[in-house]
Amino acid sequence: MTALANSNLFVAKTKAIAELYKLRLAFLVVVSAVLGYLLGCTTVQWDVLTVLCIGGFLLTGGSNGLNQVWEREYDKLMERTKNRPIPTGRLTVKEATIASWVAAIAGIAMLWTMVNPACGILGLSAFFSYVYLYTPLKRVSVLAVFVGAFPGAIAPLLGYVAADKYGIEAGSLFAMQFMWQFPHFWAIAWVAHEDYLRGGYNLLPLGGKTKQSAFQILIYTFFLIPVSLLLWVFPLDQPIVGDTAAVVAIAAGLVMVYYAIKLYRSCDVKDARGLMFASFFYLPIVQLAYVLDRVAQ
Repeated sequence: MTALANSNLFVAKTKAIAELYKLRLAFLVVVSAVLGYLLGCTTVQWDVLTVLCIGGFLLTGGSNGLNQVWEREYDKLMERTKNRPIPTGRLTVKEATIASWVAAIAGIAMLWTMVNPACGILGLSAFFSYVYLYTPLKRVSVLAVFVGAFPGAIAPLLGYVAADKYGIEAGSLFAMQFMWQFPHFWAIAWVAHEDYLRGGYNLLPLGGKTKQSAFQILIYTFFLIPVSLLLWVFPLDQPIVGDTAAVVAIAAGLVMVYYAIKLYRSCDVKDARGLMFASFFYLPIVQLAYVLDRVAQ
């Protein structure tokens, strides 16, 4: 009976740690990094790609876990977070902290030693800025969204650098995902605004769910289109992607703009939710178009 109880406890703790790491979000981050790698490499090195995936999962999971350790008292107050492992007691603060640090350190070490030091530095900077800058700033200022956009945009850059490629192309990948962060996160913040307020967060620009905030979201969404075309423009002598990727990026951007316009007109949660879901599809579609267009050249 004791062995069975120990086995059940182990399974329960493992499930709780997986939830702490937010594996679905970690998967999306890793996909972005993998597409960045495929865009940069000429020949796929499967050992590098494997380490990039595992290291990326661990780094993202550890960052997510420490974010929840920081915010454990506020997570209890919000519907969307009250069932997380720490508020429900399925993990103690000590267990969550250890599991998060082990994952983060292992992920950074793998990227640094088994891919290249530049990837390790990027991973470390993403971890530090997410956990120690963005997380505490969320309760202080809406500038947290700007600060959080930096670690949020590192994944494709890290993947490109994993292929030992640098330069304006890497910066263009970063710039696109950086700009995408704003309509994506603000749409989520609009949908969950009242719940966020219960936890003491107000992350919408310009006073909350106002016409002015919706207009700012629209402006940032519009500027996502030209930023998404940087890889079509640079390098000037031989752009990384061709016309097909440019058309896909414009079309996907216009879908985002459509929902942002609807939100501006209505200031309704329904339209914010439409923009949110459009942003979920936008990133993998555009990044995959980059890769496929690059392969076709």
